[in-house]
Amino acid sequence: MSCSFNKLLMSSLFSLFILSLTLSIAQAQVPENATFKFVNEGELGPYIVEYDGSYRMLSVFNSPFQLAFYNTTPNAFTLALRMGLRRSESLFRWVWEANRGNPVGENATLTFGTDGNLVLADADGRVAWQTNTANKGVVGFQLLPNGNIVLHDSKGNFVWQSFDYPTDTLLVGQTLRNKLVSRLSAEENKDGPYSFVIERKGFSLYYQRKNSNKPLKYFSLAERFSPVQGTLKNVTLTASPETDEGYAYIVKLELSTGGSYYVGRPKYNGTSSFLRLGIDGNVKVYTYNDKVDTQAWEVVFSIFDREEFWESECQLPSRCGNFGVCEDNQCVACPSEKGLLGWSKNCAPPKITSCRPSDFHYYKIDGVDHFLSKYTSGSSVKESDCEKKCTSDCKCLGYFYNRETSRCWVANELKTLTKVANSSHVGYIKTPN
Repeated sequence: MSCSFNKLLMSSLFSLFILSLTLSIAQAQVPENATFKFVNEGELGPYIVEYDGSYRMLSVFNSPFQLAFYNTTPNAFTLALRMGLRRSESLFRWVWEANRGNPVGENATLTFGTDGNLVLADADGRVAWQTNTANKGVVGFQLLPNGNIVLHDSKGNFVWQSFDYPTDTLLVGQTLRNKLVSRLSAEENKDGPYSFVIERKGFSLYYQRKNSNKPLKYFSLAERFSPVQGTLKNVTLTASPETDEGYAYIVKLELSTGGSYYVGRPKYNGTSSFLRLGIDGNVKVYTYNDKVDTQAWEVVFSIFDREEFWESECQLPSRCGNFGVCEDNQCVACPSEKGLLGWSKNCAPPKITSCRPSDFHYYKIDGVDHFLSKYTSGSSVKESDCEKKCTSDCKCLGYFYNRETSRCWVANELKTLTKVANSSHVGYIKTPN
């Protein structure tokens, strides 16, 4: 009886505690003098910014970061965080975006009310983006010196932070737990086809082709170097002085499993750095040198570069546009049924208008690899069966075969082909009769 009474008492006390905590959070409010409402109106800024956009700066500022509305097409604004000093003529960079792919227009508002919710809405009231933190104990808003936008409770705990929602950029001190997604283009501000994904044994890069749910891997840390020990849960971008004098900084990707990878060594204070998954699918680290007024941004690391320490530029899916052969980091040829012709940006694969095998055939290219063949295993089949797989797939534009390993890759997008010395690597391009 006593035992049952004690259990009932403990259950009641716990319920009272939860109720008290819920009421306390619900009653917490943002002081009126800490609320704000910004309207997207007025003159546009005078400096050149990334993507050649137009912009309006907001008064939310913590050097070198500032919130702004910007657009690359008329009346299609993104709420974004820019990086770079106002007094500098160097290019302002956009390092975080709230409403990518869902723009707002003139007279849109950014509101932080007493309920603790941060809301971006169009002039007609349509909500384009929000933090969903209404009545969750938020009492304040801050832009921190590291570029993290936070909503905090009365004890200083973060209820919401922008560092948990990266777009294509990772700032120093920011931890990536899921993925970055590239911007589509300089003109169109929506998700692009490339992603930087945290996986169990390392991180990988993927290209998402059109009309398909299956992304194609074009880089893998685990396969390029070695798998991490344990299960990788996140990576963090860090920057610290190499020596006590601070003449040079080391920028690293710290792994949750232990260990790190060097991704830059600027010869100045490198804390104003960021990692970016670019429009072209390359991953670069940029560092801001506040001692110079022009061209202050320096690329200090690139996964795909001409030194090929990590990977060759030829491994980038779009290095040679929609179709082309890449050799020594250069686009050298446009494949055709007549042979390898001079490459240009207009080079494109043959257009297949019929799925019937009688309406198309293949032409052969010796000594080439498709970008997906380096970091995916392909299927172990005979060369004739590889052709059958492509022929039976209406979306297939060509297939690639390694005769030494008897491996087959079927490609629904061709993009960049890498020239290799081994003639046992062959490609077959589908072309209409």
